[in-house]
Amino acid sequence: MMQSSPFNFRRAIIWIGRLVLGGIFVYAGFSKLLLPNTHLWPMFVLKFSLSMNFSSFAQQIESYKMISPEASQVVAHTLPFVEIVLGLLLLTGWRLRIWATAITVIMAGFLAVVTRAYLLHMDINCGCFGTPEKLTGMTVLRDAAFLALALLMTVFAFIEARQPHPWSAPEKTTVGSTRESVS
Repeated sequence: MMQSSPFNFRRAIIWIGRLVLGGIFVYAGFSKLLLPNTHLWPMFVLKFSLSMNFSSFAQQIESYKMISPEASQVVAHTLPFVEIVLGLLLLTGWRLRIWATAITVIMAGFLAVVTRAYLLHMDINCGCFGTPEKLTGMTVLRDAAFLALALLMTVFAFIEARQPHPWSAPEKTTVGSTRESVS
């Protein structure tokens, strides 16, 4: 049986996916929390600035006309933190199959929402990175590319988990020899 190399195409896609998507998720979460109101940045108004950012992000979510205003407040207050945590978990690689699957599901949801708004010709801001950004066909293509990368990364992570680790040497046993353990 041929031993796999330490670095192959699947592992390269997993690394690229982890770095790109993990970095984008961390950046998207922080930008939703901190970027829209950077002109209010003396530290004593941090709470006011965060509350303004949450309310402006909630308005961007409401503009999609898919959930109630109360639900958009819940999403606006939780999504940035979820994005930061998932991005960091993806960057660390701990329990990769779980977090890659979660990122893929979230990206599929983002793509569905953005595609629906684009096909309905809604003239709204995307809300992807906190700052105002018009929803265009490029937004849909960008989200589709991110979803394709997330899907490839997830599938390859599951495939690689079934393979023996390339640097682990198989145990060699000879016929008739016994292994004695030293206590």
